[in-house]
Amino acid sequence: MLITGGTGSFGQAFVRRVLEHSKSGRICIYSRDEYKQAVMRENFNDDRLRFFIGDVRDEQRLKRAMQGVTTVIHAAALKRIEVGFYNPDEMVKTNVLGTMNVIEASREAGVKTCVLLSTDKAYQPVSAYGQSKALAESLFLAASSQDRYRPTRFVVTRYGNVAHSAGSVIPKWQEIIKNDDEVLVTDPNCTRFYMTMDEAIDLVGDAIAGEDPLYIPTLPAYRLGDLALAMGAKKINITGLPKYEKLHESMSDGNSSETANRLSVSMLQSLLKVGGAPSKV
Repeated sequence: MLITGGTGSFGQAFVRRVLEHSKSGRICIYSRDEYKQAVMRENFNDDRLRFFIGDVRDEQRLKRAMQGVTTVIHAAALKRIEVGFYNPDEMVKTNVLGTMNVIEASREAGVKTCVLLSTDKAYQPVSAYGQSKALAESLFLAASSQDRYRPTRFVVTRYGNVAHSAGSVIPKWQEIIKNDDEVLVTDPNCTRFYMTMDEAIDLVGDAIAGEDPLYIPTLPAYRLGDLALAMGAKKINITGLPKYEKLHESMSDGNSSETANRLSVSMLQSLLKVGGAPSKV
């Protein structure tokens, strides 16, 4: 197995699950951050892990890393929406061209299953990030259709916001609230899907074991204002929604965060364990 972007929040959680619950063979962590790899190597201390320094922009390096690999989880991406707004060309290089490289390297290596981690922002996108992930999805789905009689199966998983991940607002707000500082909220009526890391891992597991080309979960949603209240924010500054963000997100037609089952403040408090340690997800 190989995980691109394997030192990220999902990669580390997924690896931990695999190591704990299966007699897995080699797991290759493919990423460009040598420091994160060093920290992960020390924290896991497991000889089943192999670490490859490399960028998904480098097709030849990917091909070398995938030799003998049967499953690829493509988690590497530039994910910050505001970064994509100012640097759309970099989003394209990593999220689109990098995905093309992953597809070609997987084909050449004879990988059995290659799974793309995508996002709700890829559905009817308004941001460079969402647009780049929509193109990545299109590339995978086209490969799935074109390669149906070839060895490699390509499949897409579409996520909501994963709580407590590096890209989540939750750890950022926790630090701000701990210091009794002001929480910046774009719009308290803005809604987002709520997904745990365990659910994200399960979705990839379903994708690997299944036969469909696209996996979309049904998730509850929350208001940003309710999340801030659930976390104990006392000072809130409403900044306004930037043009590259939506008021509501959608997973697919009819699956919107506006109409999804709504998490109340008390439900969010229970999920987040406000007043105690953050959930271990």
